[in-house]
Amino acid sequence: MTASEILFVSATTEEAAHLPPGSDVLVTGVGTINATIALSRRLADGLPGRLINVGTAGALIDGHAGVYEITSALQHDFSDDMISIMTGRPYPNLVEIPAVTDLPKATLATGDAFISDSETRTRLAGRAELVDMEGYAVARVGAAYGVPVTLLKQVSDSADEAASLTWFDAVDRGARELARAVAVVRSWN
Repeated sequence: MTASEILFVSATTEEAAHLPPGSDVLVTGVGTINATIALSRRLADGLPGRLINVGTAGALIDGHAGVYEITSALQHDFSDDMISIMTGRPYPNLVEIPAVTDLPKATLATGDAFISDSETRTRLAGRAELVDMEGYAVARVGAAYGVPVTLLKQVSDSADEAASLTWFDAVDRGARELARAVAVVRSWN
């Protein structure tokens, strides 16, 4: 797959700042609703060969650092178990994403809150290793349009009380790490 067939999706300009020159980049804004609306509008105008979501994420597990390829994602602020009980029907909340890189793998929890407290971090760590605010939405929109998706997440913080103080200082380093990861991907197919 050529670079022209790839649409990079990022919540912020800063997270995509070091992608290869000439890359097709959609900056959606922060959060699941912004990502869903912006990406749906873009895909309605024509489908790329692959979506690659690049962005930062908080580590829910101590020792996680660097760039990870996400192989499954869930929406952590959706009460799928309760809704399944109430309706008597299953409401799956996990998207499986085929791996295409040699990068370390992780499960991602996505929600519309910036996680910056140890209690929430510990609760979410039972379901995922990383947390962000757009990845699950990008994966679901890609699946709805039949476009293959790759999620690459760089650990910018520890999703604890210091997270909001360290994210901005870490984002440029994260964008550089993401650009290096994009450059070494072995296959886009």
